[in-house]
Amino acid sequence: MSPDERKEIVRRMIAMWTTGTSAKPADILAETYRNHQAPSLEGGTKILDRAGFEQLMASIKAAFTASDVKIMAQVAEGDLVATHWQVTATQTGEFIGIAPTGKQVTWTGMQIDRFDGGKIAETWINWDMYGFLYALGAVGKP
Repeated sequence: MSPDERKEIVRRMIAMWTTGTSAKPADILAETYRNHQAPSLEGGTKILDRAGFEQLMASIKAAFTASDVKIMAQVAEGDLVATHWQVTATQTGEFIGIAPTGKQVTWTGMQIDRFDGGKIAETWINWDMYGFLYALGAVGKP
């Protein structure tokens, strides 16, 4: 598998966060997939298996519409792909106890994906949780 093919698979995986994608986790993520979320919404780092990742995606899609993902930069080397992304979405449903705000929010993140057997086997993700929660009005200015 070429670096460009791995980068395309990661773009399809990131697009799964948005509404309207037809990508299926089983087509992209290894059965033994692990996702290291830092920070997690509960605090600290959380490790999700493929089913846990699918549940997180479902909760995001249920609470946010009109979502868009922009790939800012992407680099592939060996079995790794690093991606810097930006998501913009409108909160139309309840999320982590926050009632629908109707606000459009934008947040950024970076992730490194490791491939094994043509699928993503592991993801390390770091994202701007504070900026996300601030945009929703869930936290104030520091």
